[in-house]
Amino acid sequence: MHFEFDVEGGNFIRAGIASSQVKKTLKMLAVDPAVVKRTVVALYEAEVNIVAHAYRGHITVDIGGEGIRMVLRDEGPGIPDVPLAMTRGYSTASEKVREMGFGAGMGLPNIQDNADSLEIDTVVGKGTTLNIEIKF
Repeated sequence: MHFEFDVEGGNFIRAGIASSQVKKTLKMLAVDPAVVKRTVVALYEAEVNIVAHAYRGHITVDIGGEGIRMVLRDEGPGIPDVPLAMTRGYSTASEKVREMGFGAGMGLPNIQDNADSLEIDTVVGKGTTLNIEIKF
C-alpha cells in the first residue's frame, strides 16, 4: 500500500493527519500493535517537525513486504548540526511553537528510538529528508 500526504508548515490543526490515517490502515491490516505504535510515534514526530520547522513538506508511506518505509521531505531551514539535533531536549523551535506544547526537543530522538532505520539528509537553507523504516 502506498500513501502520500502534503504538509503545510505552521498548520498545527492538520498536524497528525498522516499518522492517524496510517494508524487506521495498520490496524485494519492486523499489524502487530507494537509495530503500529512504533510507526505512529515515528511518523507523528516527523510530521510535527515539518509543521514546526519547515515551509511545507511531503510524506510518502509504503506498507508491504517486510515493513513500513516512510520518506518525509521538507522545504525549510535544514538542520545545521544533526548530532546536536539528536540530543534529547535540544530544540530550535520558536517561542510560539513551544507555547503550543511542541518543540520539547524530543522529536528526532523519539523517531530514532522507534525506527529500525533512520537516515537524515539535510541541506542548510534548502530542507531535510528523513528516511524511516520499521520492520514487521
